[in-house]
Amino acid sequence: MMQWPIPKSMKEIRGFLGLTGYYRRFIQGYGGISKPLTDLLKKGGFDWTEKAGRAFHELKIKMSSPPVLALPDFSKEFCIESDASGEGIGAVLTQAGRPLAYFSEGLSEKHQLLATYEKELLAIVLAVQKWRHYLMGAHFIIRTDHRSLKYLMDQRISTVSQQRWISKLTGYDFTIQYKKGSENVVADALSRIPENHIVESANISAAVITELLKEVRNSWEEDPKLKDIIQKLQTEQEVTGGFVWNHELLWKAGRLVVGPVEGLRRKIATIIHSDPAGGHSGIEGTTIKVRSIFCWRGIRKSVRKVVRECEVCQKNKVENIASPGLLQPLPIPSRLWTDITMDFIEGLPSSYSKHSIWVIVDRLSKFAHFISLSHPYTAAVLAQIFIEHIYRLHGMPERIVSDRDPIFMSRFWKEMCKRQRASTNLTSAYHPQSDGQSEVVNRCLEGYLRRMTGENPRQWSRWLPLAEWWYNTTYHSAIRMTPYEAVYGQPPPIHVPYVAGDSAMESVNRVLTDREVMRKELKEYLRMAQQRMKQQADRHRTERELQVGEWVYVKLQMYRQETVAKRRNYKLAPKYFGPFQVEERIRKVAYRLHLSEVSKIHPVFHVSLLKKKIGEQLHEGMVPMVINEKGQPTSQPEEILGRRTVLRGRRVIPQLLIR
Repeated sequence: MMQWPIPKSMKEIRGFLGLTGYYRRFIQGYGGISKPLTDLLKKGGFDWTEKAGRAFHELKIKMSSPPVLALPDFSKEFCIESDASGEGIGAVLTQAGRPLAYFSEGLSEKHQLLATYEKELLAIVLAVQKWRHYLMGAHFIIRTDHRSLKYLMDQRISTVSQQRWISKLTGYDFTIQYKKGSENVVADALSRIPENHIVESANISAAVITELLKEVRNSWEEDPKLKDIIQKLQTEQEVTGGFVWNHELLWKAGRLVVGPVEGLRRKIATIIHSDPAGGHSGIEGTTIKVRSIFCWRGIRKSVRKVVRECEVCQKNKVENIASPGLLQPLPIPSRLWTDITMDFIEGLPSSYSKHSIWVIVDRLSKFAHFISLSHPYTAAVLAQIFIEHIYRLHGMPERIVSDRDPIFMSRFWKEMCKRQRASTNLTSAYHPQSDGQSEVVNRCLEGYLRRMTGENPRQWSRWLPLAEWWYNTTYHSAIRMTPYEAVYGQPPPIHVPYVAGDSAMESVNRVLTDREVMRKELKEYLRMAQQRMKQQADRHRTERELQVGEWVYVKLQMYRQETVAKRRNYKLAPKYFGPFQVEERIRKVAYRLHLSEVSKIHPVFHVSLLKKKIGEQLHEGMVPMVINEKGQPTSQPEEILGRRTVLRGRRVIPQLLIR
C-alpha cells in the first residue's frame, strides 16, 4: 500500500478512492482526509496539488496501519477476494470484513492474452499460493466476480494451463462464492494498479516501514537547509546538490536523505547491521550497506558506534592476530573462476541431516559458495556435488588450492582433476595458513552462523543460503567492492523494504567496457592488498632460512586419546620431534625432510614448524608412534583388556579398553 504510485488520471483516482472508501468505517475522519482527492473528480480537469498529495499519503498510512489492517485470528475463517483486469490481478485477505494483507501483480504479455475466465482463475491460484501459510489445514472462502468459477471443481478441464493451475489448489479446503463486480471493490482496485508498480504489503512490515518513514520525515524538520530544499522542490524550483522529491520523500543520488537526528541514524544503522542480510558485519561492510540506501553526513561515525556497542558482536567476534613468518602471496589470477580454493568446516552440530560445510572461493573475485554436506561423503560424491554447484555455473577451474584432506589426496580426486586438466596445489603439512583465503572465509561464515542461530545452533543449515548472500554482497577491502559486483559487474539488489530511486539504463557497450575496467582494477587492488598484507604481516615475522643437509626439529600436533582408558598427560610432553635432515627446499618457506620409513606423513613442512638443531648430530630422530591422515600421532594397541557398549542418543556404540 505504501508503494502505491501517485495517480495520473481521474480513473486512477477513482480506483484508489474505491479501495479506501470500502474501509472508510475503520478510518476516523475519512471524509475530511479524502476531500482534496474527491475534489479532483469535479469538472474542470485533473490538477494534482500539494494538498492532494498530503491527503493521498495520509490515506496510504491509514490503510497500512491499525485499525484498518488487522492481525490474523486462526480460530476464525479466512476469506480471499480476487479479481483480474486486462493488465494485472489483485486480491485481499480478510477476516470478518477486516483486511489482513493486500496482493497485486502485473500480468506478463503472455498472460494478458488469456481469456477472462483463465485470468480470474490465475488470480485465485496466485492468491492462494501467496497466503498458503494462513490457509493450509482449515476451511476458507474464495469470492470472485466471475460466476462460472463458482463451479470450478465440477467443470471439465479443457486446457493444459487450467489443469496445471487447478492441480495447485488440491489439498486445500475451500468454497468459491460469487460476488458482483460492483461489490468486489478492493480486489478490482488492486488489479488495476498502473503497470510496473507491483504492490505487496502485509500488516507487520507495513507498520514498520510506515513508522520509520514517519521518523525520517520528522527528521527533516530539524534541519532548516533541508526544509528549504524540500519547499523549493515542491514548488518546482531549481536546487543544487542532486536532490530529488519523489514519492513524498527527499532523495539524493538515489538515496533517502535522513535529517540530523542521531537517535534515528543509530536506529537505521542498527536495523541494517542486525538484519540477516547485514549479518552483523564489521564497520566497513555495514557502512557500505547503509550508504547504499540512506544519505547523511557522518554515516561511518554513526555505524562505528553501533558496531562497537553491538552486544552480539562483542560476544561472538574475536580480534585478528597476525601470523608469524614472512608472507609469500599466491600469484594473482587473470580471469574469474580459473583459480579457486576449497576447504571444509567440520565439527558442526547435526542440522537436518547435514553435518559439515564445503567452502569454495574464487581467488580473483572472492565470490564464495557454501555447500552443506552429510556424512559420510567420498571423493566420488564430492565430484558430483562439485559438478552440480560449481562446474555448471563457472566451468572447470585451472588451479585448485586445498589442504591435505584425505578426500583431496585420494586417487579418484586426483584422476578427475587430471582428466579435466586442473592442477591441484596442496598446502604444506600442518600449515593451513598456506590457504589463508579459505581460513578467513571459514571464520567469517562461522561467525555469521554463530550470531544468527543464537540459542538454536542446529538450525545452521537453514541460514546457509542467507550466509552465502551476506558474504557475497558485503564490501571486501582487498578488491574494494563486493564479490557480487566483481562477478556480475553491477551492485547487488538492495535487501531493504524501501522505495528505491529511479536509475537510468546504460548501453550494452558501456556495461561491457565497465566490466573490463573492473577486472583490471580487481587485479591492481589485489596486488596492492597483497603488498599491504605482506608488509603488515612481516612486521611480526622473522625470516628463517635453512640449508640442504642441516638438521631440524619438527613441531607436530598433540595426540588426543579418545578411548575409555586412562588418558595420558601431554602437558609435559615435548613439542618438537626429530631431528631430521633437510633434503630439499621446495619454496621460499617450505622444505622437504628425510623422514623414517614408518612415518606416514607428508615430508614437506612450512618453515614456521621447523627449528634448527644446535650442536652435533648424534642419531636420526623418530616420529613417535604412527601418524594418521590428520597428522596426529596414533598408538598401536598391544592387548584388548575389556569391551562395552554405550548408548548415545539412538545409537549403540561399541568401545574397547586397550593397552
